[in-house]
Amino acid sequence: MADLTIAELAKLVGVQEERLLEQIKEAGLPQTKSSDSLSNEERSKLLMSLKGKHGDSSPAESSPRRITLQRKTIGILKSSDNQGRSKSVNVEVRKKRTYVKRSVEEAQAAQLEAEKARLEEEKARAAKEAEEATKQEKINQEKVKATPAKPVGSSAPVVPEILDEKGADAKRDFKKGTLKKHSFRNDKDEETNKKDFSRRKAQTEDRKFNKIRPTDDFILDGEEEIGGGRRRSSRKLSQGQKEHKFEMPTEFIVKEIEVPEAISVSDLAQRMSVKGAALVKTLMNMGVMATINLVLDQDTSILLVEEMGHKAKPVSNDKIEEDLFESVQYEGEELPRAPIITVMGHVDHGKTSLLDYIRKSSVTEGEAGGITQHIGAYHVETDHGILTFLDTPGHAAFSAMRSRGAQATDIVILVVAADDGAKPQTEEAIHHAQAANVPIVVAINKIDKEGADPEKVKSELSAKGLTPEDWGGDTQFVEVSAHTGQGIPELLEAALLQAEILELKAVVDCPAKGVVIESRLDKGRGSVATVLVQNGTLKNSDIILAGHEYGRVRAMVDENGKQIKSAGPSIPVEILGLNGTPDAGDDFFVLDDERKAREVAKFRREKFRENQIAKQQIAKMEGMFATMGKDDVKVLNIVLKTDVRGSLEAITSSLAGLGNEEVSVNIISSGVGGISETDAQLAQTSNASIIGFNVRADKSAKTLVENEGLELRYYSVIYNLIDDVKAVLGGLLAPDLQEEILGVAEVRDVFNSPKYGSIAGSMVVEGTVYRNKPIRVLRDNVVIYEGELESLRRFKDEANEVRNGMECGIGVKNYTDVKVGDKIEVFETKEVARTL
Repeated sequence: MADLTIAELAKLVGVQEERLLEQIKEAGLPQTKSSDSLSNEERSKLLMSLKGKHGDSSPAESSPRRITLQRKTIGILKSSDNQGRSKSVNVEVRKKRTYVKRSVEEAQAAQLEAEKARLEEEKARAAKEAEEATKQEKINQEKVKATPAKPVGSSAPVVPEILDEKGADAKRDFKKGTLKKHSFRNDKDEETNKKDFSRRKAQTEDRKFNKIRPTDDFILDGEEEIGGGRRRSSRKLSQGQKEHKFEMPTEFIVKEIEVPEAISVSDLAQRMSVKGAALVKTLMNMGVMATINLVLDQDTSILLVEEMGHKAKPVSNDKIEEDLFESVQYEGEELPRAPIITVMGHVDHGKTSLLDYIRKSSVTEGEAGGITQHIGAYHVETDHGILTFLDTPGHAAFSAMRSRGAQATDIVILVVAADDGAKPQTEEAIHHAQAANVPIVVAINKIDKEGADPEKVKSELSAKGLTPEDWGGDTQFVEVSAHTGQGIPELLEAALLQAEILELKAVVDCPAKGVVIESRLDKGRGSVATVLVQNGTLKNSDIILAGHEYGRVRAMVDENGKQIKSAGPSIPVEILGLNGTPDAGDDFFVLDDERKAREVAKFRREKFRENQIAKQQIAKMEGMFATMGKDDVKVLNIVLKTDVRGSLEAITSSLAGLGNEEVSVNIISSGVGGISETDAQLAQTSNASIIGFNVRADKSAKTLVENEGLELRYYSVIYNLIDDVKAVLGGLLAPDLQEEILGVAEVRDVFNSPKYGSIAGSMVVEGTVYRNKPIRVLRDNVVIYEGELESLRRFKDEANEVRNGMECGIGVKNYTDVKVGDKIEVFETKEVARTL
């Protein structure tokens, strides 16, 4: 490399000129200005100084590191035997080179020694060649003097004398006409050729030696050739033969292999960098008949990995979700937030009416049947502060909704009617709140009605573990009236007091996360989900992952229908933009990458599908064994469509609880949204009834229902739906058979008739005896025969019936062993309809 100035070197290396001048001075070099030049030797000296300063000039390693490269080429040698048959022989040529890491000084010393040895060798070779040339020249001169002259005019060709040891062979070749032109050389040409050969050989050695410079870390230490020389073959080698064949590692490398809950043999082999056949062989040695496509469980995979000498690291299938959530930062400065209050209680105890008074609105009027069938989320600004209310249904079918409401809340207001007391759903709400470890404030409602008995309510609730404060307990009881507003301020104060004790806080400035309260499918807006933000701030255009669904927030609406741009902690909002309707109760998270959200949603959907298939298989097996030896179970097929996801969940769980060993409900398909033509076609194929809860069928679906005569029912109140399904199931039940004794006749005498055989002269002592009804013959109150009457006569006339207190003659068909004192019992069997 040409000399560089200090300024150019500083720019090339990327350091300041002043710093470089200081380093040059420390190295003992004479340069003091930026314009001074540095030669190669001076730069090498500077480099050695810097290495020594940073500790790189320490004594050499105890043993130099070596790298051995091997190259293997395979050729084909064709030959023929004595009989002329061709035979191919594979010839393998192996080359081995070893590189040793040495310091710069050792490399320079090795280069000088090699150069010195080369020069001495060339000098010795040249002296030897000159000595041999001199001897040959003297021999040739003596041969020329001893050769006789040829006669003139001879027709024989003139053969030039070749004055060397190979002269005889060359002369013979010349006579045959095969002597090549380059065989004619005089003494001068031969000496010149030898010098040229020596010069070219020396240049080749120089080029070969100069490939490794003194500054390289590795220099050629030796060369070993196995199976052949260095001559180039004229045969063209393939690309695979030209590649280097490196040595396999002499030491076994132990790897840490991640083992999921289920993995195929081929995937596990790829992780261990071995062939699948090796794993199959190991499995067979372990006693497992396996193929490369066999899916292994985690325990078997761990044993296999350890058998192969590696370390197994069990990982969960949820690792993709864990890695995703770890990449999002949900932490920050915590600030006070509004409390989330869930109103719970028995049906028709005034929960929604109480909230209506607080919100100054009328929600109850909008609910079918006057009962709440959805979770309502409201954000209210009162004189006492900001509050968020969740209104849960009180009907028995909505147990799952109440459970979700208790888990997503901070405080539970338990509403109990003063004139009705504690009911089953009241006790259930207490259990939900206690399971979620949420404090309870009891609101004794309808205190203004006649017959209100607050002390009775306190007594019943104290028996269930809620002791009032004025009784020495720790539960606040407030007497209120949703109609007059009595006690409402005191109730809000009690709730806010409980919130202050809890010291509720949340991070505002971070990605949002929370819970899905409700979801539905809107025909104009698509999927609409009501979510409650628990932490962070939800904004427009955020990427959301909720359960099996994901999407980007296109719009946000508050409970009053107004568009908003962001929602902080404890704020319920409706969001648009998800690709489906998530399940109520699913957690939602805001993520940075839409691709990752899509992957996690797909993973959750596949996992859910696998679980469903596994449950169906288990149910099929259990059902097969349960119904073995029994009559076929009658099934009521239903296609169910609801307005919101919470109602769908409640109705599905309620219908699944109906039925018994003889009849059951099978929900063929369920979903959120209107009834489409596809639903009607499915109902037609599976012979199912279509039920719509707060939804209607479109035009094409109605046409198909009318043409095919399908059953379509609409409902808006859940208990009406459940009652009708119960009635239909009751109609599918096989009726009960009940026997009714119609009359009893006592045998007083026995007569023989040539036409009917034995005739029993009897007296009807109970009820009425009918001719066409089945009978039983009893002797000593034990049934000895069961059959039918052949004749029934009153005197000599045939009679269809004989009433109590009358005599008659009775002929029993195919039975003649009638004796005095026997009783003939007439009965009939009736079918009685059963109900669930």
